[in-house]
Parts: sequence; structure tokens; C-alpha cells
Amino acid sequence: MPWPRRIAYGLLATLPLVLVAALWFGPHLTDWNEHRDRLAILAAARLGQPVKLSGPVELALLPQPMLEAGGVTIGGPGNGLSIQARALRLRLDLGALLRFRLEPREVVLVGAEIQLPWPPTSGQPFRPPPWLTELRGRIEDSRIVIGSVALEQVTAELAAGAATDALKIDGRFRWRNLDATFQTTLGRPGWDDAAPMDLTVSAANASLSTSGVLLAEGGFEGTLQGGGSDLSALVPGPAGSFRLRGHISAAADLLTASDLMMDIAGSPVRGVTTLRLAPQPRLDVALITGRVALDPWIAALRSAGRPALPFGLDLSAEAASFRGQTLRRLRGAALLEGDRLTLSDVSAILPGDTEVELSGATTGRLGANGRLEGAIRFRGTALRSTLIALGLDLSATEPTLLRQGEGRMRLVLEDSQASVPEFVATLDGARVSGAGLLRFGTRPALGLGLTFDRLDLDGWLPRGSDPLALVLRPGGFDANLRLAAERASWRGVMVEKLSLDGALEAGRLTARRVAGKVAGADIALSGQLAPGTAANTPARLTDGALDIAAPIGRPLLALLPGNWEETAPLAGQPLALRLSASGPLNALALRGGLDMGEARMEANGTLDTMAPRYAGNLTLRHPGAARLLAEATGLPAPAWIGDGSLSLISNVALTPTAGQLESFDLVAGEARLGGQLALATARAARPRLTGRINAEALPLPGPASPGTPLNLAPLGWLDAEIALAATRVLPPRGPVPEQTSATLRLNGGILGLDGLQGRINGGRIEGGVRLDSTATPPALSAQLKLGGVGLHSALTGLPIDLSAGQVEGEMDLRTAGHSPEAMVAGLEGSAQLVVQGGVLTGTDLGGALRATEAPTIAAAEAALRKALLDGATGFERLEARLRIAAGRMVVEDGSLSIGEQAAATLRGEADLAHGGVNLSLSVPLVNGPPLGLTMTGPLAQPRRVPDLADWLRWRAEQP
Repeated sequence: MPWPRRIAYGLLATLPLVLVAALWFGPHLTDWNEHRDRLAILAAARLGQPVKLSGPVELALLPQPMLEAGGVTIGGPGNGLSIQARALRLRLDLGALLRFRLEPREVVLVGAEIQLPWPPTSGQPFRPPPWLTELRGRIEDSRIVIGSVALEQVTAELAAGAATDALKIDGRFRWRNLDATFQTTLGRPGWDDAAPMDLTVSAANASLSTSGVLLAEGGFEGTLQGGGSDLSALVPGPAGSFRLRGHISAAADLLTASDLMMDIAGSPVRGVTTLRLAPQPRLDVALITGRVALDPWIAALRSAGRPALPFGLDLSAEAASFRGQTLRRLRGAALLEGDRLTLSDVSAILPGDTEVELSGATTGRLGANGRLEGAIRFRGTALRSTLIALGLDLSATEPTLLRQGEGRMRLVLEDSQASVPEFVATLDGARVSGAGLLRFGTRPALGLGLTFDRLDLDGWLPRGSDPLALVLRPGGFDANLRLAAERASWRGVMVEKLSLDGALEAGRLTARRVAGKVAGADIALSGQLAPGTAANTPARLTDGALDIAAPIGRPLLALLPGNWEETAPLAGQPLALRLSASGPLNALALRGGLDMGEARMEANGTLDTMAPRYAGNLTLRHPGAARLLAEATGLPAPAWIGDGSLSLISNVALTPTAGQLESFDLVAGEARLGGQLALATARAARPRLTGRINAEALPLPGPASPGTPLNLAPLGWLDAEIALAATRVLPPRGPVPEQTSATLRLNGGILGLDGLQGRINGGRIEGGVRLDSTATPPALSAQLKLGGVGLHSALTGLPIDLSAGQVEGEMDLRTAGHSPEAMVAGLEGSAQLVVQGGVLTGTDLGGALRATEAPTIAAAEAALRKALLDGATGFERLEARLRIAAGRMVVEDGSLSIGEQAAATLRGEADLAHGGVNLSLSVPLVNGPPLGLTMTGPLAQPRRVPDLADWLRWRAEQP
């Protein structure tokens, strides 16, 4: 083949390559920036909007004609639409480009910031720009701002047909951390300038669809329906499926979904939803339902992050479940705006028909240094049922407590604590006010301050409960408590001005001060009780102190167990008690003092509260023993005790079932006592007193005052067996027994003095006494034996009496009665008396015998009368056998030996009950009838009448 032909064929073969190279490299070799302004004018004419190009411009013909410009601005002020893009890409029609015409077939905006006015201006119906006709468009990695709503990461495709075809827009975007897709079909406006529009938005497994029209005057009207599998992905609410349908309308700054019929987690709900766009976006939901579960809603609100936009919820439910409880007639509104949650007009009826109202707001997010402040009001007639239903344990309180009440409080909830800065209420008719604080943590701490006008502690601490055990039981929390009450009652005791300031920290109970006024007495208690340092070690009390001061002790003593004589003068004296304690509870060191009037008692010892058991010493002193007894009993001062002070010193041991006075010394007036006593109260119907009493001097009381009934009731209070020993017994009158001993037994109200023995004036006395207070009337019996008892003074105090001699005898007496007079009137028994070498005062029988030898009858009569009415008679032996019946003592056989001269006889009786006497003493004579002396009349002052008539008649008849 010739070379020219070969060259021609080669050129034809390389021509396409050259053309492709020219199309590829040619535009790159051309500086299109010189044509930027002309291209902007051409683009503006095509797009119908002002266009400004500030970046580089490039044209590529392969693989398809594409014009790309940077720094693009479309529209501007006054045009409504404003677009700023990183790049604008126009896919051009190749045929038109070869004819030097720019006809875009596809528009792509990359990195655009699109500002769309909202709402549409009235009177400007929707008109798609010319460049959207028979054109496809796409937006990539852009941001669209509609009014004040910003859509991020927008990617969308726009497809437009002819001028009569609908505009379709599909894409995706991110709005406030929520990824969504959308499909929009926008029809061309009709003769009324209204454009139909269908919109479907899908996000988080949920979709909403609306169908309606864009109105000519601006806004949108249509229907709404949708649903999804997870409501919590869209709003701060519980997870679960939902469905809805209703009407939707869009105004200038408000999007409203009304007449909504919803199904949320299977529950039918009616409501209204509004989306406000200006001045700030806000979503509000109003719901009306028959029943709702609040726990998932509250959990969702607490755990929700910062919401995409302010979210308001207005809820109305006939029934709502909360933590297993059912609330009725729940009403309320909540607004979640940023980290702030606002609650307003929340009301409900709690279990127990308690009405409650709540309003408040948070600062910061709960769970992350947030804070909720609220105001609560409540009112109910069965508060106890409400509190039990809410989980409060009231089993240890009286069922009559917390029946009705109303009040208000301020509540502050924070991440680490809950506080009530203000609380005012009326509970069961009593006013209560105060404040409280509860700190959360591994060991919660409670601070509480309350003021009551009336406080019933019997209800809060019923009988049988141990207040200290309730406080010290392991609870795993700390507490700081301040209570004040104008009046408080506990176990029948009224306390005025009660104040309590205490704390419980790490198991350590501190009573800084517990004070009040009880029965007119000021009482204050303080101290600290700490748990043991090791296992099974007792708690320890530090600086325990009890102070009681009363201007009059009577009201306070009336609260103590036992019978207290209210009229006793001692009860009207000032009272002051001071008690201090420290140490472990099994060895608590006690020290205290009690002042009551002039009496002072001191105690110092050790108390084992675990056993419990007390051991220590006791001291009691008073300047006047008789006066103290009179002040303590209200009776006249017992003069038989004698003058002198009272002093009791003893070692004491006490348990709940027993008590001991060990080695006690008692000085009371003339009495000097010592010994040991033990009182046991366990396993017996009555306490039992045992021990021994040794008396250096033991004064005895005289007979009771006439007309005084015997009070024998105390004999039934206890049983006793006490060994008695006295060096000297001091009776009211008569000889003083020495070295006396006996055993006192008291059993079931029967008192016995057994084994009585002692010495009197060189002689001995033996016997026993028994008093039965259970008999009706009480019965008394006594048996006594005397041996060698010397008489050194008058025995009876009668005008004729024994004043010397050695007495031997025995007596057996018994009686019954309710008073001393009755017992004397009922006295029965017998007695034998022998006196040797004695003296009979008040008559001179020897002188009377000598007077019979007077020379004249007149001289004899005068001498006889003088001897019989005065003087003394020494005798060798006096014997008498007495019989006593119904209080009358009859001398059945009485004789008096006055030596070898003669022997006198004694006859007659003495009425001990009525105080009368009729005794006659007769002296026989060798020559003539006997002489006699009669003692008759009142026993206290009898009349002595010489009996001389027979003898004088006989003497007158003598020659």
C-alpha cells in the first residue's frame, strides 16, 4: 500500500483518540475563571435566582459535560430563598453545549447552607423555580434551616417533570441527634393557589404520614397518621409500640396535631400535640387516658438526655399505677426544657383516699448534680392506710394514729440528698411543723426537726416496747433529731415543754439534752451511748446525767408506784435529784444524790444493766429523826424515838427480783440498829424479807391513841423472817429489858414473835406473840414467863402498887378486835404471879397491926386509918392467880405474907375495858375480926376506903 494511503488510514485511526484527548485536556487548558461573571449571569437566567460565583470554575466534557463552580451563593435578601454552597455542579446537555448553550439536566449542591423562610408569606403561593422543571436535583452533605429549625447532614434527591407534574423529594437528615428519612410529593398549585402535599417521615422504627394542602395564604391543613415500635426513640417516654391518627395544621409558627386518637402500649389515649417553631421550638403533648403506668414514664424522663427540643406533657388519667400502687384522678403537667423539668398543677388521689397536689421544677439534670424543688399539699381522712400502702412500716405504732390530717411541705430532691425545708400539718387534730433532711449513700443520714403542740408518745411507743432497743437496733443509718412539744403524754404521764436534741451516728446514740416539765418538776437528761468495741462486748455510756428539780415533790411522787400519803408534809418539800453514770453497761458507775426538804440521800455504786444488778452504798441523813417520820407519814412526831438526828449507812445490792441491805447502820433518835436484810420478790405471791437486826438501843412505842383503828394492811404486803437482838429495849415505862432476842415471822398477814427471851433487872423473860391480821376481827395472842425479875420502881402506877421484889410468873393472853380498845374489851386468858421479898407501897399493913394495940379505941382508929392509907408494907411472898374474861381481870386467889405476924388476902377485879377497879385487901387478926382496905372507882384514880367497922364494933364491945 502506498505511503500516502497508509498515512491517511493512520490519521483516521488516531482521530478519535485525538478528539477524546482534546475533549479531556482542552477544558483543563482553558481558564474558565475569566468567564465567571458571564457564567453567573447565564446560571441566574436559568435558575431564576441571583447567582454569585466566588470560587474556581471548571468545565469537564468527559465522561459527561459537567460545570462545577465553587463559592456559590444563590438568592439573597428580599428573595426569600438563600443558598450558600461549597460547590455547584451542573450536568449539561451536550447537544446544547455544542450549540454554545447551557441547558442543565441535573443540579447538585454540595455542602450547602440553605435558608428557607418560614412560614410562607401570605399571598405568595408556591411556585417552583424554573430550574426545577424537567430537571433532577440533588443535595449532598448540606444543612437546611427552615425558620429556626435546622436540619443537619441533609442528603436529598429532587425530581421534577413538566410544569404540570408533581415535585418529588426523597432524602434523609439528622435533627437533634435523630436520623430520619422522608418522602415528599408536592403537587403544582391549582386555580385557588393551593398545592397538594403528601409527606412521610420515618425515624427510629416509626413513621408519620400526612396528606393535605399548602394553603395560598400560608400554612398547611391535612390528616395525620402513623405508628412505630418504640415510642421512647421519639419522645422521653416508655418503650413500646404506638399508633395514632388525627388532624394536622401548620400556621405561621405552630404545628398542631389535634383530635388525636392514639394507642400507646395497648392503652387508648386521646390528645393534642403542638410543635411551636417560634420564638423557640417546643413540643407539647396533652393526653387523656383511662389508665397509665407512671413508672416507665418517670424512668424515661430521669434517664433521658437533653431533649431535642423542649417537651411538655399534660396528662389526665382516671387511674395511674406508680410503684405498685394505684393513683386515681391523676392530673398534671410536665415540661422538659434542656436539663430543667417543671411540674405544675399535679394532683392525684392516693390509696386511702388521700388527696395530694404537687408543683415544682428541677435545676440541672436529675442523676447528674440535678435538683428538684417542689411544693406538696395533702389532705386525707385515712392517712395511715395511705402511708402503709406507700411502704411505711407502722406496725409498732397504735392503730389510732394518723387517721386524718392535712398539710403542706416544700421538697428538695438532689442526687445525694432529699430535704424538706418546710413542713406544716395538722395530724389527728395536732399541729406539727418543722424540717428534715435525708442524705443518701452507703450509710444514709437523717436530720429531722419537728415541733408539736400535742404529742401522744403512747401511740408511737406503745406499752411493751423498749424505746432504747428501738433506737439502737441495727438500721444502717445515722440520724440527727430535734423534737419539741408543748404537751406530750407517755404512759399516762403528761410532759410539758418537751424538748429532745439527740443524734445516732455509727451506732452511737447521743442525747445532747432531753428536757421537759413533769408534774411541775423540771427534768433534764443527757449522755452518750456507744456500741462495744468488739463482738459480744456491751455498749458504753459516757457522761450520762439526770437532773430533776421540783418546788413541791408531791405531784411527782404521786407518779411513782406504791401508796404515797398526799398529806404528808415531806411531800410538800422541794425535791432535787442529781444522777450521773459512766462506763460499760455491764459495769456502769452510778453516783447520785436526792434532796427532799432537809433529808438528803446519796448513792454510789455499780449497775450491771445486762443482768440487771446494782451494788453500792447508800447514805440517808436528816437532822431530826422524829421530825422526818412525822413529815413522811403525816402523823404526830413519835416522841418514843427520842431526840436526835437520823443517819443510815448501808451497802446495797439490788436485782429485779431481790434486794439487800448489807451491814447497815441506822441511828434514829435513841435507836441504834445494825445488821443485814434481804428482800426477794421472785417465785412467790408476796415479797419475802429475811435477815437479822442487832440493836444497841431499841425504843418501843407506847399504846395507840384512844379511838385509833388498827391499820394492819401492811402486814399483807410481804412475808418476813428476821432474827432480832437488842442490847437494850427502851419501853415507854417500866423496867428495861436487856440482851433480848426473838425471831420475827410474818407469813400471809400473820405476825409472830417467836423465841422471845431476855433479861430484866437480873431476871429473865421468855415468851412469844402472835397477831393474825387475816382473822375477822384481827386476833392477838401472847405467852410470857418471868423469872427472877427485880422490881426497882412502881409496877402499875396505882395508889397501891408493887415497888420492889423478885417477880416470877407466867401469863397466857388472847384477844381480837379492830382497835386497841376493842382488843382490851375482848381480852381473855390467865396469869400467875409470885413476888418474893417485895414492898407494897400505899399501905402499911404492919403499922395497922400495931395500931390495934393502941390503949384507946379512938387512938387505934386514927392509927389504923393512917397506916392503911399511907406507908409501905414489906412482905416475904405475894402470890396471885388471875383470870381474865371479856376485858375483866379477876383475882381468884391472892395472898400476901408479911412475916410471922399475919398473912393478907387479895380479892376483887379490875375492868380493863372500862377503866374500873374493885379490889379488897384483908388482914386477919388473932383477936377480933379482920381489918381491910378497899380500892374502888376509876382505874386511873381509884378511891381507897379502910374497912374498920367490924373491928371497931368488936373493940367497943370489949370490956
